Amino acid sequence: MRNRKLWRGLLGLSRASVESVVIDETAGEIVVGVRVHRSEQRRCGRCRRRAPLYDRGDGRRRWRSLDFGTHRVWLVADAPRVSCRVHGPTVAAVPWARHGAGHTRDFDDTVAWWAVQCSKTAVTELLRIAWRTVGAIVDRVLVDVDATVDRLDGLRRIGIDEISWKRNHKYLTVVVDHDTGRLLWAAVGRDGPTLERFFDELGAERTAALTHISADAAPWIAKVVRTRCPQAVLCADPFHVVGWATDALDEVRRAAWNASRTSLKGLPRRPRGRPRKGSAPRPDNRHANTLKRARYALWKNPENLTTHQAAKLAWIAKTDPRLYRGYLLKEGLRTVFALGGPDGIEALDRWISWARRCRIPEFVHLQKRIVAHRDQIVASLEHGMSNALIESTNTKIRLLARLAYGFKKPEHLIALALLALGGHRPALPGRN
Repeated sequence: MRNRKLWRGLLGLSRASVESVVIDETAGEIVVGVRVHRSEQRRCGRCRRRAPLYDRGDGRRRWRSLDFGTHRVWLVADAPRVSCRVHGPTVAAVPWARHGAGHTRDFDDTVAWWAVQCSKTAVTELLRIAWRTVGAIVDRVLVDVDATVDRLDGLRRIGIDEISWKRNHKYLTVVVDHDTGRLLWAAVGRDGPTLERFFDELGAERTAALTHISADAAPWIAKVVRTRCPQAVLCADPFHVVGWATDALDEVRRAAWNASRTSLKGLPRRPRGRPRKGSAPRPDNRHANTLKRARYALWKNPENLTTHQAAKLAWIAKTDPRLYRGYLLKEGLRTVFALGGPDGIEALDRWISWARRCRIPEFVHLQKRIVAHRDQIVASLEHGMSNALIESTNTKIRLLARLAYGFKKPEHLIALALLALGGHRPALPGRN
């Protein structure tokens, strides 16, 4: 077998010939001279149409290929420009690399595969490239995937939510497919115009095919859905609705704790110095401290309480009936979603009636909020839909950001998330 044919096979070159191979032991590099086959010459780098030669460009150009052992490998070839009828003067296409890239396709695909599997720091160390290069390569690979796959085709049930990707209120709007479990779309922002962009890309015909949409009852989501997709059933996420009750219960607990602390202010001051051993504790001090540490006992589900937390909850039932009544209201709302269906709807109406006359301002306000979103909550009970899938997707996106030790630009995070969670992960070169 001739050496040129051997190197051509090792480099995975197609529609190209190897002209020369120079091994530089001092620099630890292998420089391979390559020539494009005549059938692939003078093609536009963007559309790959044949075009007349424009000029010789900047001369010979280098592309980084996959390493051979400890040696970097570079492909060197002419890079003339052609005059495309559509794109004007453009660098001619080469079969081993994407347009505008300084790396071969095999190198790009390998970087994208590693970026999905591990941290960007590990990728930079393993393949000896810069941090920003990883993000640029992921963007290029995603463009190729999107050119062959229509993520928004055949949608029926979707979930919409937002996720914070960086401090100082930096958010992404995220859309997932309930039927496939895949991430469909993500964009920077958390408002109506951002969500409008998703429906613009989806188109009127495919938007009309949507049947169910789950969300967290955010007003900006509901407004856009009612305007752009009125035929779809909008379902409120049960986790967020129960979270409203948990927040109301915590307000009641803080109010009870503040009332207990306020009652201490009218008592005479304790004498200076350490209290004597065996002296009686300060009145109500123990009650305030117990309420302060009762948060998790009130938040957790009864089946998950520890022995100590169960005892603390029993103590609250005896000493603070108002707070315990708020706890029962919270658990009652959770039971509504556990029942589901017609039983859940009946339990919801009973809960609203109970909360309306409970004489706890926080829960009276909560029942008004639930009445305002009753249609979405009833839809969730009837169809059994929630945002659990999209919350799981958000957790995976946060994990990707954490593994990469953060992203300077959200576009790189979105590209990596779509590659990792969109159902079309890149494969290693030479493998399916």
